[in-house]
Amino acid sequence: MMGERLYGYMRVSSREQNEDRQRIALSQMGVQEEHIYMDKQSGKDFDRTQYQRLLKKLDQNSVLVVKSIDRLGRNYADLNEQWRIITKEKGVDIVVLDMPLPDTRREKNLLGTLISDIVLALLSYVAENERINIRQRQAEGIAAAKARGVKFGRSSIPLPDNFGEVYEQWKEKKLTLKQAARVCGLAESTFRDKARKYAEKEK
Repeated sequence: MMGERLYGYMRVSSREQNEDRQRIALSQMGVQEEHIYMDKQSGKDFDRTQYQRLLKKLDQNSVLVVKSIDRLGRNYADLNEQWRIITKEKGVDIVVLDMPLPDTRREKNLLGTLISDIVLALLSYVAENERINIRQRQAEGIAAAKARGVKFGRSSIPLPDNFGEVYEQWKEKKLTLKQAARVCGLAESTFRDKARKYAEKEK
């Protein structure tokens, strides 16, 4: 297409991940550095600064290039909606380098559009399914660790030596919650929680 402008989108899920592989692939496709947009955050939704900036730049003379479908997004429903906005509303072509079939430039007819949409649905399903599997593996790992006696979360703050005395004064309304917490060196919410557990043990 004459006058087409190539834009690249990259995403890494954390600041520790290396984005060089994606950048090299986009550059080899002819995407100029100033037309590459990158976010360093999760792909669970599209509330990303650089992605939203890119979206405003895209028009019917644009081609969006991504290394793989999961770099664009991992949520099945959201990914399909963004694909619809980009290809249908904005008239932008999308090229997925790892999977050449979804290249919307190949067939400018109904069959080409149908094939592209089917492939997207399949790829999106795979991306979403992997996300679900990761969560399941994490949950199973935590359950197994708990079964072995591994404890999660912050360790409980021990009761201060003066807690019993301060608790009685607070219970008799001689001290406010704020005063009682300050005397014990605790946050108000922590004092209230420990007071509840302390009262239960006294029953």
